[in-house]
Amino acid sequence: MVPAASVELAKHFEGFHRVVRVQPVPTAVPYVCPAGYWTIGYGELCQRDHPEITEPDAVLRLETVLLPAYVNHAVRLSPVLLMAGEPRLAAITDFVFNLGPTQYAASTLRKRIAVQDWDGAVEQIIRWVWGGGRKLPGLIRRRQAEAELLVA
Repeated sequence: MVPAASVELAKHFEGFHRVVRVQPVPTAVPYVCPAGYWTIGYGELCQRDHPEITEPDAVLRLETVLLPAYVNHAVRLSPVLLMAGEPRLAAITDFVFNLGPTQYAASTLRKRIAVQDWDGAVEQIIRWVWGGGRKLPGLIRRRQAEAELLVA
């Protein structure tokens, strides 16, 4: 099950960008995210020639395809999240969605989660604010939102 906070974090921080039509429903095309990857909808990696996507379809994909996969990655890498509460699962799911399971697997953040050192996890998560070789204000805000869920 996907925590509702994960959906809200992803929608808020990924945003629905490169809207080319608003009527009858918002429709977007692929764009290059700040980290340099072709993206569409709410943070879905894609090819440059991916067809347009409507906002309702992007939300549906986020809720039923993308985030469930990242919940599974988060729980596989940190089984303690199953007992840590929905806010913490939401925070780490969003982190893994944003950065990928490989980055999370090798992180000190994951080690702190494994021993349920939530204060240490907060210290670690707020360090992940770099994208494309620079500190990104959006990532600073995103990590702060995730950190707040870790201590909830």
